[in-house]
Amino acid sequence: MIVAIPKEKTAREARVAATPATVKVLIKSGLKVQVETQAGNQSFFSDQDYVEAGAQIVNSSNELLSFADIVIKVLPPSLEETSHLKIGSVVISFFQPTREISKVKALAERSITGFSMHLIPRTTLAQKMDALSSQANIAGYKAVLIAATHLGVFMPLLMTAAGTIRPAKVLILGAGVAGLQAIATAKRLGAQVEAFDVRPVVKEQVESLGAKFIAVESDSDEGVGEGGYAKETSEDYKRRQQELIHEHMSKANVVITTALIPGRPAPLLIPTTMVDAMKPGSIIMDLAAENGGNCELTQKDQIIEYKQVTIDGTSNIPGTMPVHASELYSKNIAAFLTYMVKDGELNLDLEDEIISGAMFTHKGEITHEPTREALNT
Repeated sequence: MIVAIPKEKTAREARVAATPATVKVLIKSGLKVQVETQAGNQSFFSDQDYVEAGAQIVNSSNELLSFADIVIKVLPPSLEETSHLKIGSVVISFFQPTREISKVKALAERSITGFSMHLIPRTTLAQKMDALSSQANIAGYKAVLIAATHLGVFMPLLMTAAGTIRPAKVLILGAGVAGLQAIATAKRLGAQVEAFDVRPVVKEQVESLGAKFIAVESDSDEGVGEGGYAKETSEDYKRRQQELIHEHMSKANVVITTALIPGRPAPLLIPTTMVDAMKPGSIIMDLAAENGGNCELTQKDQIIEYKQVTIDGTSNIPGTMPVHASELYSKNIAAFLTYMVKDGELNLDLEDEIISGAMFTHKGEITHEPTREALNT
């Protein structure tokens, strides 16, 4: 079977779905690998690197897609790319099917089996396939560094001959993978760090990294969703949450928001009134910009200034570290693909919770229930 790695066509996407190292893994599992010329250039992997790993270089993107049995990508295939895919083939990429209905329908019409790395179940067995976590780790780390470059103050406490420099105050909203990495990075830079999350269970993790955990008092775990994700909370909880966040934001130099529910609009955590209360020179890094942002003022892929507060809506922060981002993502993809390959052939066991969980189209049907519901609304 032929596995194709096309070049990502979006200008902001520097990652690649397979590295020379993972090409060797795929070939070892019995697959033939073809790579579009220059697919790895922005991640600093040359065509020669892929050739030495055993891949074949293909110059034409359309030719590559039309002969491939399996296509692995970072971003979803465009409608143009989908039109060239081999009928009945398999596509694996990041894909939010409930938010990209037209692309889902196009894949179903060509009987293409679609797998989304967003939908990989959060189970122990699927841990090495969890691309959301691997990329969120990078986003949390880099967000703190970007914020530090925007800031007009030092991060750490400094004792100088001219006097004492107070440490910056950093508030992290959401203590998932991205939030925890942001906490760790901000602490390493010497900042005072506070973190908020709707899930009380993460308190111990937050405090183990040296941050102060702030939480809305509640008798239930209403913010805890399936698979360890956060979920929507009640209106009363949201009101008390906003009051608490408002109080702590007014004292912060940096606010990093990470509340992103896969396939859903990002929850609004920071209305304009909260930004009005922030100190001049403060920074908001909105890691939920891809799905609309946690801040009301966030503009996707734009850095704006509002009343002397900088709001950074960069949506693909992992793509700014393409070498390690590609290495991690390609390992996630390779782990998932080789999990389904037996003796060089694809074995789609629909009873397997990982395979069925990540699948959203198959044999002309939309198999993902939330996507079917979105299609009918």
